[in-house]
Amino acid sequence: MLPINAVAVMSLSVGLTAAMAETLPLTTVDRVDLQRYIGVWHEVARIPTRFQRQCVSEVTATYSLREDGGISVLNQCRKKDGAMSRAEAVAKVVDKTSNAKLQVSFVSLLGIRLFWGDYWIIGLDSEYRWAVIGHPERKYGWILSRNPELTGAEKETVLKILAEKGYDAALFQWAGQKP
Repeated sequence: MLPINAVAVMSLSVGLTAAMAETLPLTTVDRVDLQRYIGVWHEVARIPTRFQRQCVSEVTATYSLREDGGISVLNQCRKKDGAMSRAEAVAKVVDKTSNAKLQVSFVSLLGIRLFWGDYWIIGLDSEYRWAVIGHPERKYGWILSRNPELTGAEKETVLKILAEKGYDAALFQWAGQKP
């Protein structure tokens, strides 16, 4: 058993590390292979957003490459009344070196996309089994998986990434899992 002073120092150290990470600019993964990234992803956890308020279960995002080099996005979820909700969007890569910084637009006015949201891939499994998505100001976050749930080891890795990137894991709502 550690002396009380050692526990206090360790707690302070972890807290300071997290606080320092919050003030540093958010970093992304080094490289994303878009061919491997496309397909269906299940939302395992998210920081609640007003635009996903109606979603209560079965949240998925399906990405496909477009002929113009962009990415089509189809978000689906089950609503409280049991009906499925669908939202279509377009994403564009804004960092062609890494393909890890994208912007997504769900709103089109006469074919013009006026509003774009940042979608940064800040964690990615080497086999593309799960991904951690963030926002430069850390106001949004999603944990995606090719399966509806993460394994215990995958969840531990994701939680470590969130801490390293300055996210508070307690802000995430987990779909059927505890953080």
